[in-house]
Amino acid sequence: MDFLTFISIEYKLQQMDVIKFDVYRGPNIGIYINTNDDFVLLPMGFAQNKAEKLGEYLKAQVVYGSVANTRLLGALMVMNNNGILLPKTAYIDEYEFLKKETKMEVGVLDSKYTALGNVICANDKGAIVSPWLSKEDCNTIEHVLGVEVLQKRIAGFNQVGAVMVANNSGAAIHPEADEEDMKEFANVMGVKIEQTTINNGVPYVMSGILVNNHTVVVGSMTSGPEIMMLTRAFLN
Repeated sequence: MDFLTFISIEYKLQQMDVIKFDVYRGPNIGIYINTNDDFVLLPMGFAQNKAEKLGEYLKAQVVYGSVANTRLLGALMVMNNNGILLPKTAYIDEYEFLKKETKMEVGVLDSKYTALGNVICANDKGAIVSPWLSKEDCNTIEHVLGVEVLQKRIAGFNQVGAVMVANNSGAAIHPEADEEDMKEFANVMGVKIEQTTINNGVPYVMSGILVNNHTVVVGSMTSGPEIMMLTRAFLN
């Protein structure tokens, strides 16, 4: 790598604001936290100083909550700038709280697959959805999130939300994803897509990334080459 190339990459990284972060002394930030452009949803009891930093990084208002009385806000729910989807295991007070605090469309997916973050990847234009979900589920996703829906596996996985993360300009996907599938996903979601891992080799990219249209926050174990791939994916 020559000096000018190095400077160019460093400049892009500064533009992109790829920030390392950890939660509960681990790098799996995407399991516990959810975000869009306006809100970052954090588990109850999350440390205030870290919450304030995360809100500053993502340029979003901090909201504390729970889903199904757990801390797994990333794994159990899906959110874009149009709406929020909760699993049927969510409590009515959690539903009402989110509706009141965010003033967004909040819907419930009546599916036995309750880890919605593992089976749906969505931005504001499209959603890649697990073949496990029903046609009725897809209709609910379309309505609540306001997106076009495509059902397809990724790299042989039905857990498509676990292996792909997107904002409105880019997406990171499992390193073994098929190139023809990636072209189809890119068309549905209106993004460019890069194959990568997270947290030094983990292919389940959702587990270690928080992304909105302002910033990318990654798990603390994410390597330099992984950050470069994420920059290629999400750079505006």
